[in-house]
Amino acid sequence: MHVDIEFDQTWQREFLHKVENDGPWANWELFKLAYEIEKKLIISNFEGLLAPKYLPHLTPLPHQIKAAQTVLEQMNGKAILADEVGLGKTIEAGLILKEYLVRGLVKKVLILVPASLVSQWETELNKKFFIPAIAHNKKSYIWEQCDIVITSIDTAKRNPHRDIIYKQDYDMVIIDEAHKLKNNKTKNYEFVQNLKKKFCLLLTATPIQNKVEEIFNLVSLLKPGHLGNHTNFTEVFSAKERTVENNEYLKELINKVMIRNRRTDTNVEWTKRNIKSITIELSREEKELYDSVIALKNDHTVNKNLFSLITLQREICSSREAAYVTLKNMLQKEETTNRMVEIIQELMRKIELVPKNSKAEKALEVIQQINDKVIIFTEYRATQLYLQWFLQQHGITSVPFRGGFKRSKKDWMKELFKNQAQVLIATEAGGEGINLQFCNHIINYDLPWNPMRIEQRIGRIHRLGQERDVHIYNFATKGTVEEHILQLLYEKINLFEKVIGKLDEILSRLDLSNIESHIEDILANSESDGEIRIKMDNLSSIINFTLNAEEVHHATARYS
Repeated sequence: MHVDIEFDQTWQREFLHKVENDGPWANWELFKLAYEIEKKLIISNFEGLLAPKYLPHLTPLPHQIKAAQTVLEQMNGKAILADEVGLGKTIEAGLILKEYLVRGLVKKVLILVPASLVSQWETELNKKFFIPAIAHNKKSYIWEQCDIVITSIDTAKRNPHRDIIYKQDYDMVIIDEAHKLKNNKTKNYEFVQNLKKKFCLLLTATPIQNKVEEIFNLVSLLKPGHLGNHTNFTEVFSAKERTVENNEYLKELINKVMIRNRRTDTNVEWTKRNIKSITIELSREEKELYDSVIALKNDHTVNKNLFSLITLQREICSSREAAYVTLKNMLQKEETTNRMVEIIQELMRKIELVPKNSKAEKALEVIQQINDKVIIFTEYRATQLYLQWFLQQHGITSVPFRGGFKRSKKDWMKELFKNQAQVLIATEAGGEGINLQFCNHIINYDLPWNPMRIEQRIGRIHRLGQERDVHIYNFATKGTVEEHILQLLYEKINLFEKVIGKLDEILSRLDLSNIESHIEDILANSESDGEIRIKMDNLSSIINFTLNAEEVHHATARYS
């Protein structure tokens, strides 16, 4: 096959003509146009933010503008954004990223967020900031071919992705939920440490002014050497000074890389939180089942390692289905003795005699009274499935939401809840990070034993953008562990009305960071309800005293 190739020679004649006549070499109109474009693109000075000019539809709050400006002008693009829950850390990060993009200082960006928030980040960056971010879709070519990629750290740290990511030179790395990187012995920490990055933002709602080892690890990701090396650092701070508050010099160093806005420091008018505690009377059959488990506490033939009585008590308070699933799993374990099999089968028979779920009936009553969208939080998947079936029997539409769902399914469930279903039934894992401001009612069907998890739940709806008052309904079954938790911990601390941001600091300072194990210890090692009440009273009094002292300290600091 023969192909004729023809070359266009006209440009040669034009070029030779210009050489002979010495021009004209340029078009004055095109030159003026190019000059005007360059003038428009030039950055006249380093101070102030340019990004808001390019985002006319977005009105950042004063504290968000100030945070972005501080990161840009004083922190050189390396900062920990540690605002309290609901103050808009994503907006701050988006503003900072947009600013660097506008100034031409950043092109290639990696954004690491929890898997459940990948789509949410993608939507916010594209729609609010016009930043062409792409969610990673398991294709390896994305790391090299796309400039701004959002993914979960669990995906990024696995091969073949990890090796490709390590080869990239990132201008900026943004990490959401960065408190999960406090421990420098983890694979996640090692992965982030090995990334090649010019600028870095760490986002966390959990205060990190607690243990100096943890703050050292996080600051070292941003600015290695900012706090010296680890050996010298641990020598300088004695065992008595294991918190940042105790050392003015260390506090000053940390404030050079960290911004923390509290709700009380902003001029935002927050909608009210209306709290209602609802105590539910168990039916006779439910109470008998619960008492049967309590009675096993003094039975020396019970294998306490295999048989978690406290877990079982909590499950019975939630639903007979949750307890049944646990008992069935116990029967299948090899170390189950004949005596244990008898006990388990007896409890399963009692579960079968329970005709109704008193708590579910109360939830139905509350939902019917509200006649609006409601989020129900439960601790157990079996309860979640039961509630969905139960509500359906009474003509109420609901959708489930849990950690095990894939990203696309979570997005689908959220859309169904927003546009069609009345109720979203979520487990704890499902409550992380998602924004649901279109709803203003939460039922805490099962109360968590860690107060910080309550704030994470409420933070899904009580955040920037919520225009209505928020209503929270706390369920507790009468005469059970739930009643102790509700009355002696939450109500005594007056937890729900307080600003929760300080609580994690307090618990760490009192060495109560794992408060669930402390409560479990009280319940397991108390002989009577009276002893439980006294011990829980003491625990709540200590926390309350420290919280009040902290409020006085911050108020004095603010007005002095």
